Amino acid sequence: MKILVTPRSVTKNGHPSLEALRQAGYEVVFSTPGCFPTENELLELLPGCVGYLAGIEEISAKVLDAATDLKVVGRNGTGVDSIDLDAAERNGIKICRAQGANARGVAELTFAHILSATRSVAFSDGELKKGNWTRRKGIELEGRTLGLVGCGKIGQLVAGFAIGFGMKVIAYDPYPASGFSPDGDFSFCSLEELFTNANVISLHCPPEPGGKPIIDETAISCMKKGVFIINTARGSLLDDDAVLEALESGQIAGVTIDAFESEPPSDWRLAEDPRVTATPHIGGFTEESVARAMTVAVENILAVLQER
Repeated sequence: MKILVTPRSVTKNGHPSLEALRQAGYEVVFSTPGCFPTENELLELLPGCVGYLAGIEEISAKVLDAATDLKVVGRNGTGVDSIDLDAAERNGIKICRAQGANARGVAELTFAHILSATRSVAFSDGELKKGNWTRRKGIELEGRTLGLVGCGKIGQLVAGFAIGFGMKVIAYDPYPASGFSPDGDFSFCSLEELFTNANVISLHCPPEPGGKPIIDETAISCMKKGVFIINTARGSLLDDDAVLEALESGQIAGVTIDAFESEPPSDWRLAEDPRVTATPHIGGFTEESVARAMTVAVENILAVLQER
């Protein structure tokens, strides 16, 4: 009757939504407060647990094979690319997502990143704090083209924000939502058309199979000179070497990042580059998004465990 809880903000500060688990008769156990659980820690904590409220940590086949009592993993977010889904299926473990719970938080951060990149907000603040009166000329968004790679709930919210700023929005999605047709200049297009025509490219998609980057040397070569790249999705979507080279040449004017392949990053080159604005995976880290995601994750776990 134990349920393991591992999201970093929750293990550090707790959350009211967990009370529903306790009231249902379950013992709530936590991983190390404020830290990603390691594989060894999961191997120690998960055996004997029937439920697992997970963050974005990797959940390997070894971990799932060892969790012989586990019936359900409830993510407090949408992505499940860090979970070995084949092992979960083999062991009869149901995987539940908090679909769309943090979409608003990620979408709002995305647009904050767009504004920061195109007006060099973070760079300018950093220079002033060092006592330097250094200015970079920015661009205005009205009349510019925003390209969305992925147009689910987050991308759709970002599209609405951009249209409100007078931008043209083009989007690529392998499964475009037929009912999404916002007022304003919006259309779906191919990925090649998006790379060729966008002034700002924002990523809202899962990783490619095998972890192949979407933004690589070939993709960058198709883009307009001076393009801005916004990545609030997954670190593996960027080829770091190709992006750094394009920043150096001016092909890419600026990059913003909120997600890294490993967190904290093992490779700090992009985060430390003055043409890059980086944040430590805070897209869904708002009071509202955390509350929605935790509530949905708890409800998902209880729904599975209380099935009759």
